[in-house]
Amino acid sequence: MEKIRITRVRNAYGVKVKRCCASCQHKCIDKEGARVCAQMMIIVEQMFECKQWQMSDGLKNAGMGGGVVRLKGTAEIILK
Repeated sequence: MEKIRITRVRNAYGVKVKRCCASCQHKCIDKEGARVCAQMMIIVEQMFECKQWQMSDGLKNAGMGGGVVRLKGTAEIILK
């Protein structure tokens, strides 16, 4: 079995992103849950890589900072 080599690229904030369908702007999920490429209109696998790949908007902003984690209610931690 041949091992698939995945290319990694960095976004503007230095975060490494795998260059595959899972991180592509053109990825869509149909009602059966299958991954579809909106550019080529074909069902693709998670690690599929094509020449029309574009980094998704969410991954373009990864590492930008300014994110806030808010807890709802109270949190109780018990150490034994």
